[in-house]
Amino acid sequence: MELRHSTHPDQVPGMDTAEIRRRYLVPGLFVPGEANALYTHEDRTVLVGIVPLDEPISMPTYPEIRSERFFDHREAGVVNVGQAGTVTVDGTEHRMAKGACLYIGRGATDVDFAGAGARFYLFSAPAHTAYPTTLVEPGQGTIRELGDQKTSNRRTLNQYIHENGVRSCQVVMGVTTLHEGSMWNTMPAHTHDRRTECYLYFDVPEEARVLHLLGQPQETRHMVVANEEAIISPSWSVHSGVGTSAYSFVWAMAGENQSFDDMDTFPVKEMR
Repeated sequence: MELRHSTHPDQVPGMDTAEIRRRYLVPGLFVPGEANALYTHEDRTVLVGIVPLDEPISMPTYPEIRSERFFDHREAGVVNVGQAGTVTVDGTEHRMAKGACLYIGRGATDVDFAGAGARFYLFSAPAHTAYPTTLVEPGQGTIRELGDQKTSNRRTLNQYIHENGVRSCQVVMGVTTLHEGSMWNTMPAHTHDRRTECYLYFDVPEEARVLHLLGQPQETRHMVVANEEAIISPSWSVHSGVGTSAYSFVWAMAGENQSFDDMDTFPVKEMR
């Protein structure tokens, strides 16, 4: 498990490209045959990429979280960004198509991931109470159609784990898919000082890239992001991006509240 500490917005102006990427970009999450994890002190969230081969992968217990089992004090949302696979939680098998989301509540003991070709992305946060493990099929969450083709940001947002959907303690999670011909996500950009948010970009064509904006609205920087790379966005940072083609991304949040619309937007003309 890789460990990353929190950063202060005043640090960003002095960072070069390599430092920005070292702090906020998460490449190489998906390693065949492994459950590859990163722990960030931004709201103590954990990102895990799980790629089963011929044999299932059991959820490891990482010494950094100081628990006998991973879910002793944590909950998680899981989205499959690959081919169909299964996640078995305490003996109950959940078949997950591409784009499906599974909420795993605090207290789960045995969690196994299976399916050659499946690629599971897990986002976890501490939990003080337990909610039932729940599967949501692709397209069965709360659907929101946002943006306009005229501004190249027509997109379908599928809210899975949120205050009016699958219940959780902290985790809020969903998938956004840009329509063909659209490339901007989350514009005008915003922050939400009460929650950390992480993006996992996927279905980015091999030769395409996403330019992801971060930093304070008046002091922005960018990263060039490839397929299946994740972004850690501290609560003080904007998070927006534009691609060289359409793409999808898993967004996941944890923090003080679960109100999706609790955000502070910034008009484009005020950004620097």
